[in-house]
Amino acid sequence: MNSVFEVQKTIREILLKILDNHSLEQLNKIPEGFSNNLIWNIAHCIAAQQSLVYKLSGLPSKVSEDFITRYSKGTKPEGDVSQAEVDEIRRLLSETLHQVQKDYADKIFVNYREYTTSMGFTLRNVEDALSFNNYHEGTHTGIIMSIRKFV
Repeated sequence: MNSVFEVQKTIREILLKILDNHSLEQLNKIPEGFSNNLIWNIAHCIAAQQSLVYKLSGLPSKVSEDFITRYSKGTKPEGDVSQAEVDEIRRLLSETLHQVQKDYADKIFVNYREYTTSMGFTLRNVEDALSFNNYHEGTHTGIIMSIRKFV
């Protein structure tokens, strides 16, 4: 599982650099032809990881339910995020990565409710969820790279 966590760490480092290299205005801008912005995509990665790994394992997520609801699949930005919210998202990018590594090492993921993703991939255990999460975050990183060209 170390390689799975290394991939997620690399993705999260890329996302942190996006936060560091874009203004609040750029993070909030929704370019023409897109339905969301840089900050929504970054926060969505956190919300999805929590849902795929913790919630489907029957465990409480490490972020608020409001955060997950706000950035879950099918949502769109409801307005501009503040600098304080960007700072929270920056903190959560690192904290949720470290926490899931610790929790996996501590073997807290005992149960898992099987789930078939919209891509048709069935997650049967937490290892499947962690692997699929990297694919998901990689997909959104690609979207982020496209959006940043227009902000």
